[in-house]
Amino acid sequence: MEAKFTVAFLYLSGLFQGYNSNPLGDVIIERYSVPTFCSREVQTGDYVRYNYVGTFTDGKKFDSSVDKGTPFVGQVGVDSRVIPGLDKGVQGMCVNERRKITIPPHLAYGVLGAGTVIPPDTTLVFDVVLLDLWNLEDKVQIRTLHKPEICKRTVEPSDFIRYHFNGTLLNGTLFDSSYSTNMTYDTYVGQGYLIKGLDQGLLGMCIGERRSIIVPPFLAYEDKGYDTKIPPHATLIFHVLLVDLFNAKDDVTVEIQEIPQPCVRKAQVGDYVRYHYNGTFQDGTAFDSSYPRNSTYNTYIGMGYVISGMDKALQGVCVGERRRVTIPPHLAYGENGTGDLIPGSAVLIFDLHIVDFHNPQDLVDIKVTHKPEACNVTSGENDLIQYRYNCSLLDGTLLYSSDQYDKPPRATLGMGQVIEGLDQGLQGMCVGERRVVTVPPHFGHGENGGVGVPGSAVLVFQLELLELQKGVPEGYLFVWLEDSPDPLFPALDMNQDQEVPLEEFSAFIKLQVSEGRGRMRPGVDENTVIKDMFTNQDRNKDGKITADELKLKTDEDDEAPSHDEL
Repeated sequence: MEAKFTVAFLYLSGLFQGYNSNPLGDVIIERYSVPTFCSREVQTGDYVRYNYVGTFTDGKKFDSSVDKGTPFVGQVGVDSRVIPGLDKGVQGMCVNERRKITIPPHLAYGVLGAGTVIPPDTTLVFDVVLLDLWNLEDKVQIRTLHKPEICKRTVEPSDFIRYHFNGTLLNGTLFDSSYSTNMTYDTYVGQGYLIKGLDQGLLGMCIGERRSIIVPPFLAYEDKGYDTKIPPHATLIFHVLLVDLFNAKDDVTVEIQEIPQPCVRKAQVGDYVRYHYNGTFQDGTAFDSSYPRNSTYNTYIGMGYVISGMDKALQGVCVGERRRVTIPPHLAYGENGTGDLIPGSAVLIFDLHIVDFHNPQDLVDIKVTHKPEACNVTSGENDLIQYRYNCSLLDGTLLYSSDQYDKPPRATLGMGQVIEGLDQGLQGMCVGERRVVTVPPHFGHGENGGVGVPGSAVLVFQLELLELQKGVPEGYLFVWLEDSPDPLFPALDMNQDQEVPLEEFSAFIKLQVSEGRGRMRPGVDENTVIKDMFTNQDRNKDGKITADELKLKTDEDDEAPSHDEL
C-alpha cells in the first residue's frame, strides 16, 4: 500500500517522469477530428494552449476550460498542474485536432482522488481541442507565397511600408484584416511600432510579394493578448501583401527610358512644360492618366504649382523625352494623401512623355534652311506674300499643311492676318527662301489654343516664300516710290483741259505703277483701288477732279494728317 500511495502521490503532483510500468497504451485516445494538413505535432517540452471538457465515464462533467472562458496553457511533460495521462494524451496532436482521451485512475488521481471533485480510482475522460502550439526555441517562420520576378528593393529597418494583411490565430480564427476596411496598414519597420515577430517577418520583402508570417506568442503579445480578439499566449499568422515601400531619406528617382538626339534644350526652373503621364502606385495600380482625357498636363517648373517631387523631376527634361519618376510621399501628398484618389504615405510612379516646353521670355526662333543666291528684295510689313507651310508641334505631330488646300495661302504682313510669331517669321524673306520658325505660345495661340491647336503649345513652322508683292502702309491705297510731281495737278491733267475724269486719273496711276514711280496696295483689284482713290479726291462728286479740289484736299491733309493716297 505504501508503494502504491507513493506512486499515486507522484501522479497527482505531476512530477512522476520515469515510471514505465504503465505504458502509453493505458491512455485510450480517440482522434475524432483530424485536420487535413498538420505541419507540426505536440512533443514533450512544447507549450500548448487547448480547450477541454472533463467528464466521468457516465458523462457527468467535472471541469471545463470552455465554461471558465480561459483555455489551458502549459508546457507538455513539465507542467506540474497536468496529470500524466493528459500530458501523454495530447502528445502528437495537431492544431485544430479534437481528441477524446480516456485516462485510467493510475494515470489520473489514483487511489486518492482529488478532494470532493474526483473520487478515488476514477477513470477520467477529456474532450480536448488543440488551439495553439509553440516552443521557446521557435523563431519567426516565413513562407513566401509569391515573389515578383523583378525586385529592385526590399524592406530594411527604418523603412516605411504599406501592406494588406489577414491576421489569424493558429487555429484559423480571423482576428483582424486590412481588407475589411479597404485600407492598408502603414508603419515603420524595426522602430518598435510592431510586435517583434512581425518586425522580423517583414524584412526582405519586395513590393508585390506575398508572405505567410508565423509569429510565436513570445514574439507577439505574450501572456497579455490584445483586446478581446487575440488571447494570451497566442501564435499569430499574418498573410501579408506588401503594397508600398520607402524610406524617409529617399529622394526623387528618375529612370530615363527614351531621350531624343540631339536634345537641343533642357527644361529649367521657370519654364512652362506640357506633358502626358500615367500615374501608378508601386504595386502597379493605376490612379490617374492624362491620355484618356486627350489633354496634356501643363505647368510651370520649379515654382510650386505641382508636388515638390514632380517639380524636381521635370527639371532637365528634353522635348520628346520619356522618363519614369518615382516620388516618395514626403515629396508628394504626404501622410494625408488626397481625397479618394491617393492614400496617405503613398509612393507615386509617373511615366512621363514630354510634349513641349517654353519660357515666357522666349522669342520667336528663326532658322534659315535655304536662301537663294540672288536676294534683292525681302518681305516686310504691308507686303502681300504667298507661302507654303507645315505646322507641327514640338514632338513632330503635324497639325496643318498648306498642301491640304488648292492654293497656297496669301497674307499681308503686319496686318494681324496670321499669328504674331508667324508674321515675324515671314518677314525678311526672299522669294524661294525656306525657314524653320519656332513660335512660343505667347506669340501663337496662347493658353487657350486654337482650332486643332492645344493650349500653350509651341508651334514649329516649315516655311517657303513663293511670291512677294511689296505693299503700302496701312490705310494707304497708293504710295509714291519717288518724289511726286510738283505741282501734281498738271501731271494728272494729261490732256490739259483743267479737269481729270476717272478714265484719265486711272491712266495716270497705272502709268506711275508701270514705270516704278508708285505702288498700289497689292491683293486688291487695281480698278477698285483707283476708283476709291478718285472718289476720295472728287470733292463735289461731279465725276471729275479740278485743281481747286486737289488743292483743297492737300490743305486738309496738311492740317490733319491722314492716309490719303496722293
